[in-house]
Amino acid sequence: MHTALVHDWLVSIGGGEKALQGIHELFPGDIFTLFHNAKKLDGTYFDNKKIIPSSLQKLPFALKKYQNFLPLFPYAIEQFDFSEYDLIISSSHCAAKGALTHADQMHICYCFTPVRYAWDLYHQYLDQTHLKKGAKGLIAKLILHYFRMWDKSSSSRVDAFVAISKYVAVRINKIYGRQADVIYPPVNTNYYSLEENKQDYYLTASRMVPYKRIDLIVQAFSQMPDKKLVVIGDGPEMKKVKSFATKNIEILGHVSDQTMKDYMQKAKGFVFAALEDFGILPVEAQSAGTPVIAFGKGGSLETVGKECGVFFQKQDVTSLIDAVNRFEKMTFDPKAIRKHAMKFSVERFKEEFENLILQKYQNWTENSI
Repeated sequence: MHTALVHDWLVSIGGGEKALQGIHELFPGDIFTLFHNAKKLDGTYFDNKKIIPSSLQKLPFALKKYQNFLPLFPYAIEQFDFSEYDLIISSSHCAAKGALTHADQMHICYCFTPVRYAWDLYHQYLDQTHLKKGAKGLIAKLILHYFRMWDKSSSSRVDAFVAISKYVAVRINKIYGRQADVIYPPVNTNYYSLEENKQDYYLTASRMVPYKRIDLIVQAFSQMPDKKLVVIGDGPEMKKVKSFATKNIEILGHVSDQTMKDYMQKAKGFVFAALEDFGILPVEAQSAGTPVIAFGKGGSLETVGKECGVFFQKQDVTSLIDAVNRFEKMTFDPKAIRKHAMKFSVERFKEEFENLILQKYQNWTENSI
């Protein structure tokens, strides 16, 4: 099979890019993307790979302000020529699934999520960006309205959807009216080592953006002065988060991978308050034998084992404090927690993804004859 891979943008390394790496290792081919920041990817897996960016790459400030070009994403993704390929695999949370293919090609989309700020987080996004009112707000609403129309119509171009979680599969069905297989993304569970001797502190780590709810976690622990919380991460919410911090809360900001590893392995518990489609950090915590306190909705319900932590049902201070109190009355087996986390390993992802793609491609070719 002559394969092409399509990814929304390659400007940094995150969970989506690690999934793309796993896919590329299985099905090596040309990588098409809206934006490619070669400097940021220097020394990574994608260094020296054949990566083809869109025409948007040439626009002023494209690599720094790439998300501002959302209205042009549909046009740009449709300009890629895939006519010489047999199989197109898109890894998409925005526009990559809109790739144009012809009847003799199969297009499989590994969908991280339907575009959240255009669909289920639409009103929350407008609130947080202060775009509910005014001329800018009207323009933003019109752009997202037309993007939703394109997003919905372009879903028909995909021959088969694969979702990163059951939670995402439900949303794919609701928004696109399509069924999706589920393969959990790869997590480097071997990076963390099992640590059975935990220290007396809780850990949370994330980019400090509103939906991650680091502010909620800090507010809750500010009301539990006898419990230490360590916060790792940086971002636009840092000032807000610091304003809630008390003496029992240590905010470290951005740290090295090794420092993150040390704190994760020794923490008595990892606190996770976001509503995520999957959520890699809780799995990484469990791979270190660290139990998790998580918001009981979304991907966390699929990744945090029953014997691996506790859930809180509302994103509020009272509910989180109650979960911490329940957590402290329980005992956890670090070995069992790590064993659960290994279900999300890179090796497992590769085996499941390769088998599914080959099976679907074979079935598609047989039905096409």
